Amino acid sequence: MALVELSVVEQRYRAVLEAAAGVPVVEVAARFEVSRQSVHAWIRRYGDGGLGALADRPRRPDTCPHQVSADIEAAVCEMRRDHPRWGPVRMVHELARAGVVPVPSRMSVYRVLVRHGLIEPGPRKRPKDSYLRWERDEPMALWQLDIVGGVFLAGGTEAKVVTGVDDHSRYCVIASVVARATGRAVCLAFAAALRAFGVPGEVLTDNGKQFTDRFGKGGEVLSGPDLPGQRDRLPADPAPLADDHGEDRAVPRQPAPRAAR
Repeated sequence: MALVELSVVEQRYRAVLEAAAGVPVVEVAARFEVSRQSVHAWIRRYGDGGLGALADRPRRPDTCPHQVSADIEAAVCEMRRDHPRWGPVRMVHELARAGVVPVPSRMSVYRVLVRHGLIEPGPRKRPKDSYLRWERDEPMALWQLDIVGGVFLAGGTEAKVVTGVDDHSRYCVIASVVARATGRAVCLAFAAALRAFGVPGEVLTDNGKQFTDRFGKGGEVLSGPDLPGQRDRLPADPAPLADDHGEDRAVPRQPAPRAAR
């Protein structure tokens, strides 16, 4: 005997008929794997509206007190069609200037535009696969230099911190507190890091004037031989430099190709 697949309405109708025939509601609910409250709701809905009332009902409420009124919604749609370049923020401003009361919020205007297909909804959350990691593959391949402010001394004077971080290991190679973040202070901190750790393959800075006067245009990646003074002064062989203990240590030359722009 072939199996017959019953629709949801038919199954609910059979449950109502069994309950009407005198079968206990508990047994009907157990047979159809639903709760007793669901069986009572089906019986009530069938008695009020017949077989059609057993179909699934939309879960959306009949009314929404905080929803934008139809007049304001029509004004928003008309304004968008007249000015396609206006966004929700500008439209809220224009509605307030026009004397619309109450003025809808930015998100309310956005939802109206999305509901009527007048704007493409943006993603709620940026997907993880959209992030592009550009971390170098090994230490000493790239240093990132920056200047951090907002450091106040006990007397209330604001100091600056020249920072440098290795891109791969995230090791802090520079953390120098200076009174003024001048180009000379940056160069001294950078030179001390070169003596302590050697010459990195590349250096990345922002477009601050402390960097642009000496490290190029800013926001660009400079390779080792292109660092300030390195092309003419860096010897072919490692140059001995005295460390903090007075001993000589070699600073190896680590040339790297200029990064593509």
